[in-house]
Amino acid sequence: MRDLNHNLKQLCRQCREGSYATQRNRERILTRAANELHAMGYRKMQAKSLKPKHIEALVQHWQDRGLSTGTIKNRMAAIRWWAVKVNKRNVMANSNEYYGIPDRRFVTNQSKAKDLTQHQLDKVKDEHVRMSLELQRAFGLRREEAMKFTPSHADRKDHIQLKASWTKGGKPRAIPIRIEAQREVLNRARRLAGFGSLIPPHRSYVQQLRVYEGNTTRAGLSNMHGLRHAYAQERYEELTGWKCPATEGPDRTALNPEQKELDHQARLIISQELGHEREQVTTAYLGR
Repeated sequence: MRDLNHNLKQLCRQCREGSYATQRNRERILTRAANELHAMGYRKMQAKSLKPKHIEALVQHWQDRGLSTGTIKNRMAAIRWWAVKVNKRNVMANSNEYYGIPDRRFVTNQSKAKDLTQHQLDKVKDEHVRMSLELQRAFGLRREEAMKFTPSHADRKDHIQLKASWTKGGKPRAIPIRIEAQREVLNRARRLAGFGSLIPPHRSYVQQLRVYEGNTTRAGLSNMHGLRHAYAQERYEELTGWKCPATEGPDRTALNPEQKELDHQARLIISQELGHEREQVTTAYLGR
């Protein structure tokens, strides 16, 4: 293994920050970046060798390949993490704009929501995966959150409480239990998991992730992140009384001042329930 690849792998193993998925994606991005730098002629590098020319070369390479703005920004976040960990923070510009990376556009008025029918669920053979999918739809959970979900801890009667260790970025959050369908899903999750999580005791998270991916693929299910979109859109209509722009509701320019304020407050609530910090992110789920 080349020195840079080895250094970065060791760095990722020593600094386990964020969820398992975040750690795994970071290591993949950095391994790919090390390989790309080697292919571009930067040989015998180590993690502490990072310089501005290396970052600029990577960005140019990614742009030449036609990668999306979102993908490049995700890769830059991993490179920035690398720079911080080796005390090379100053080799990177503070803003992505310096590298000619445009602002990411979240606004879309096309719905990416997905729903789950009983027929689709019946095709999922693993009962723990099936239950995780139902929790994703009922509460707008991310995949990892729904797998690590421990009902005996999370169920607080009128809301569920997510542990920091389950969530992206390690941020705990509460989600209200508003309707009977959510309570029914939660009760069944408690019966299945007992005092454990929705990862069976004989499996690790990684093993259950493979089971999840295999079961959903065989059941013909894909892009299950769309279940979060469905939750957000349903919640928006409940909070405002009208459909969101992504589901053919009025866009912001058609709202009066009172409606605009209600729209803003609804988006803040939904952003918090989905585990985001910024109201702007809700445009990806709701449109604008």
